[in-house]
Amino acid sequence: MKIKSLKFVCILFLLVSLSVNAQEAVKIAQPMSLEACIDYALKNNIQIKQSELSIELAKVNLTQSEANLLPSLNGNASHSYNYGRTIDRFTNEFATQKVLSQNLSLSSDVTLFNGFQTINTIKQNQFGYLASKYDIDKIKNDVSLNVASAYLQILFALENAENARNQMGITNGQVERTKKLLDAGAAAKGTLLDIQAQLASEELNFTTAQNQLDIAYLTLAQLLNLGTTDGISIVKPVLTIGNETLLTSTANQIYATAVTNLPEIKSAEYNLKKSEKAIDVAWGGLSPHLAFSAAYGSGYSGISKRIVNPPQYLGYRPDGSFTSGLDTVYSPYFSDPTTELIPFADQYKNNLNKSFGFYLTVPIFNRFQTRTAIDRARIQKLNAELTVESTKLQIQKSIQQAYADANGGLKKYNASLKTVDAMKESFKYTEQKFNVGMVNTIVYNDSKNKLIKAENDLIQAKYEYVFKTKVLDFYLGKPLKF
Repeated sequence: MKIKSLKFVCILFLLVSLSVNAQEAVKIAQPMSLEACIDYALKNNIQIKQSELSIELAKVNLTQSEANLLPSLNGNASHSYNYGRTIDRFTNEFATQKVLSQNLSLSSDVTLFNGFQTINTIKQNQFGYLASKYDIDKIKNDVSLNVASAYLQILFALENAENARNQMGITNGQVERTKKLLDAGAAAKGTLLDIQAQLASEELNFTTAQNQLDIAYLTLAQLLNLGTTDGISIVKPVLTIGNETLLTSTANQIYATAVTNLPEIKSAEYNLKKSEKAIDVAWGGLSPHLAFSAAYGSGYSGISKRIVNPPQYLGYRPDGSFTSGLDTVYSPYFSDPTTELIPFADQYKNNLNKSFGFYLTVPIFNRFQTRTAIDRARIQKLNAELTVESTKLQIQKSIQQAYADANGGLKKYNASLKTVDAMKESFKYTEQKFNVGMVNTIVYNDSKNKLIKAENDLIQAKYEYVFKTKVLDFYLGKPLKF
């Protein structure tokens, strides 16, 4: 009966696990919007998880530096045996036999002044903790932009593949028409071969477009930390571009907004403050250090004894010496005292010792180690200042480049749009002339290839413009979405 119950529990657990896994698979298989992809990536990206651990480590360092303001408290215990001649620390007597010694103590110390090194270290770690928090925000922004780029690349590949399929369908229809004309004796076989060659070329273009789509999905899957592209699909938003102007903000205005919001700048600024406090910590090494220390303890000795019965007077007896007149000298003598080993409790009570004191350390010469630490901290501060400046310049350069690319992309898109319209009319006219035998396949294929190129250029310009505008929106603090 128990075995059957165990089997039932195992089967139930297996079914629940499969159900959970199936639900998760359905969840991933559903078309994902850009916001959903970004949210999934932020939750599963390994680099972000590592950065979160770095924040925890920075928090631990900050907590420890704050705890360094507190006094320390340590307990010590020893249990030892000594063989051979030694001085017992509790009886102050020489002992040659085996001696058992036990010691128990509590000790505490606290730094009263160390050139404000502890306080400045706390501030230094606070800035380091804040910098690490902005570092993870920077990584999240990078992941979000990479996901947006991969998402748009999929949209581009989908549209490119659809365009290749449509062009292939047109040519395939022309092949069928030419076959019929050939069978009717109204067309030459060379015409059919030329059209079939055009179809083969377009089939290659379609295959290439499909490969690009597969690679785009693979890139997105890797960013989402998924092991496979199976079941991944995205929502296809409608992207329309009008003839509107690029942006109401200039590149300088976008930079002015970005420089106050971007986490990489804040991280660099906090690292600069951290390096400034590192200089203060290093300067503290030249200051005298004052500490207070106290101890409380006791111990036990295996040879520490006490008298139980004192010596008793027993009278006089010759001591073996004589006077000058040869008379015998008598001396008093006593009985031996009776002793016993002092018990543990009594020894620990009697051997209590307490101590406390103030200790001042004045650095005089330490082989220039403190001076070297100060110089090193100054150099690191200069490097942190350059990092802040470099970060701002890099962001300004990226914004100006994205602004120029978006502006150029819009112009390219509008020009490509006109080109496509012209190429469609041209191809339509050429196709009509080809159908009545007024032009040969060379002219027809050339016109169609120009149309294909124009449509591909239009698709590329469209998505380049969309991505660059999303980058500029990102710098303006707007969410990445369609």
